[in-house]
Amino acid sequence: MRLAEALVQRADQQRKIAQLKQRLSRVVKVQEGDVPAEDPKILMSELHEAIGSLSQLIKKINKTNSFTLFSEGVTLADILAERDRIIQERNALNEILEAASVRQDAYSRSEIRFYRTIEIPELQSQVDGLSKSYRELDFKIQEKNWTVDLIDT
Repeated sequence: MRLAEALVQRADQQRKIAQLKQRLSRVVKVQEGDVPAEDPKILMSELHEAIGSLSQLIKKINKTNSFTLFSEGVTLADILAERDRIIQERNALNEILEAASVRQDAYSRSEIRFYRTIEIPELQSQVDGLSKSYRELDFKIQEKNWTVDLIDT
């Protein structure tokens, strides 16, 4: 199985777990005299099994990421960490940009006036550059995921 396929399976397992939790939340408490629509014990068993399967899959994915070279001396895990750094920095700068862009109108001379302490075009340019870097790196990661076999031990 390719790493990309394992990542799709991971997302499917995560969705399945979320659905099982929702279904369980609807049947763990019923009115006296009523019968739950589904057996909570069966759903709990399915949830336990799904979480175990997800855990095993994640271990394989993490092992594959750790042992797969992305480029000379750089593992796929290293590149994933770099991608995370880029998106965190981009999101932080975007939040600052949004805060600086909020317009506050003054209605009289006695109101306190605010001014920006940063240059919005410069910050927007940084956000755009980080967004581009993220997209390009993410594409390369996705491409690599389709060429790597999942380590199954």
